Amino acid sequence: MPIASRPMISIAPMMDWTDRHCRYFLRLLSPSALLYTEMVTAQAIRHGDRERLLGFDPFEQPVALQLGGSEPEVLAEAARVGADYGYEEINLNVGCPSDRVQSGRFGACLMAEPGLVRDCVAAMRGAVEVPVTVKSRIGIDELEDYGFLRDFVGTVAESGCEVFVVHAREAILGGLSPKENREIPPLRYEFVYRLKQEFPQLTVVLNGGVRDLESVRAHLEHVDGVMIGREAYHNPWFLTQLEQALTGVRPPKREEIMTRFMAYMAGQLERGVRLSAMTRHVLGLYLGQPGARRWRRQLAEGACRPGAGLEVVRAAMESLPASDGAR
Repeated sequence: MPIASRPMISIAPMMDWTDRHCRYFLRLLSPSALLYTEMVTAQAIRHGDRERLLGFDPFEQPVALQLGGSEPEVLAEAARVGADYGYEEINLNVGCPSDRVQSGRFGACLMAEPGLVRDCVAAMRGAVEVPVTVKSRIGIDELEDYGFLRDFVGTVAESGCEVFVVHAREAILGGLSPKENREIPPLRYEFVYRLKQEFPQLTVVLNGGVRDLESVRAHLEHVDGVMIGREAYHNPWFLTQLEQALTGVRPPKREEIMTRFMAYMAGQLERGVRLSAMTRHVLGLYLGQPGARRWRRQLAEGACRPGAGLEVVRAAMESLPASDGAR
């Protein structure tokens, strides 16, 4: 995927959420957004079940693979495997603040080692032809001033990296949980705006706290793209509103989305995938609509029963008010 054709909207990599089933569902809602996998460690790709870790449906494209790691050689190998699988972008995670990630010496703690990040990205770029990008925070712990972010990006850009996705919060590596790190450190959008001003040749994508169309439009006045995180998961219909506003594509009705997703689920059920592994991603589809609570309850309870099939989804759809299909 050439940098010039990169979508303005992307959906963040979210651990335990943006798996292949989630991405298929999100693609039904947003034909143009760039989707991301959950973070996959480079070591897991080297030693694990690659099809389970990396397999995806072509319908999901454009989709990017996010990698975690800090060893240039291993990351280069994982990037090569990901590119061979067909991912259109390889992204290096330099933003996750969890203890588990820090113990593996990757994620946000790598912001303290910009030279190593540069070397990792250079190795990855040398192994693949697709873009290699970086997702980071604006800083970590006491390294929280704009100058730190500027110098970090400047060093990493020496690798030839052209795309930086920046979560506009610092990461507190000691004392805050990953959830608290998404909520407590203040959002400093001005840091990301300034980054674009000082590096106009780079593609700068803003992430963090974006929950409505007005915010997206405001951010796009200053940066090249916006990454949507948990709002896309908890309120997926928001993606259709973005799609229509930015591309003019009129969305289908919710029931049409579910009919198409049920066809996908049918094929996955035949492969032995549990119904609950797929329905958990659609619980928020009717957020704010009549019958939304009943929809969530019926799916959450019914999909977990042994042998549950599409009859659970059909019953949940039939329980909705007849006027549900409102856009």
